[in-house]
Amino acid sequence: MTLIELHQVSKTYRTHGAVTEALFNVGLKVDKGDIFGVIGHSGAGKSTLLRCVNLLERPTSGRVIVNGKELTALREKELQQERRRIGMIFQHFNLLTTATVTENIAFPLKLAKWSSSRIRARVDELLELVGLRDHAGKYPAQLSGGQKQRIGIARALATNPDVLLCDEATSALDPQTTQSILQLLLDINAKLGITILLITHEMHVIRSICNRVAVMDGGRIVEEGDVLDVFLKPKHAITREFVGQVSEWPDDQFAYAHRGGRLLRIHFVGESTYEPVLYEVVRETAATFAILQGTVSRMKNTPYGQLLIELRGETADMDRIVDRLRDRGVDVEVVS
Repeated sequence: MTLIELHQVSKTYRTHGAVTEALFNVGLKVDKGDIFGVIGHSGAGKSTLLRCVNLLERPTSGRVIVNGKELTALREKELQQERRRIGMIFQHFNLLTTATVTENIAFPLKLAKWSSSRIRARVDELLELVGLRDHAGKYPAQLSGGQKQRIGIARALATNPDVLLCDEATSALDPQTTQSILQLLLDINAKLGITILLITHEMHVIRSICNRVAVMDGGRIVEEGDVLDVFLKPKHAITREFVGQVSEWPDDQFAYAHRGGRLLRIHFVGESTYEPVLYEVVRETAATFAILQGTVSRMKNTPYGQLLIELRGETADMDRIVDRLRDRGVDVEVVS
């Protein structure tokens, strides 16, 4: 089921006679339960795209549909109602500095006119969920960046939204805290089934928790797909640049000298990553192989491995190895 749909969304800013196209005919679909990442450099349009989803930025043209409701067609009062079903986490927390943790989390519930007893019960649930029960009476200035972001997450979840928008939610945090926040988002997605749309300029965020990704450049989506597919076979130059942030792969595969053999790049995905597939296939022939480069990692919950090998032997044997690997579902690229 598709939960978020953008149809030919454009956003134009006009300032002092200058025209800036922040978004140009963007189309996007996010399915229920997805953790969908949008990555791009500063100025690519990703923040504008995110803010168009809940109409904090109203598109110049195009349609925005969330949960079957066309938000761009709603009146302001109806739009306010629908926004309660869309939570938002901000890069710099946006907390009330003179309010306690409990009061910050309760704030959107008071605006929604929940009863005091219902607010208390909901805040208690959220404090437990984000691990802040022992800090309920503290003020933001007494907390770390990671704890402040946990308040922001709890507040965004207060009204039981169907969608959680994350605006660079970890870019102000150190690496260790970033991982704890990403794990929390994963847990929330798994426990609550909430759909998450996040923007980032960091590929490791995409690799850690997203199942789908869109790459933005110049106000357009230039590449989109399952994270594994995009990561292992990036097509656009911008995508390749982002993949390079986290890739352990050598920059120049041709730097490896080889003695007349055949250079192969092999990708294993899923459980085959841990199986002796290459050994079993090669031993059926008289060929030999040398491993020149190899890594094993994970993409969200999926293991994957990459090997750069040199096959040595008769042409018929090397052809057979490539065919047999592909028959067993292994992705093989003949480099040279």
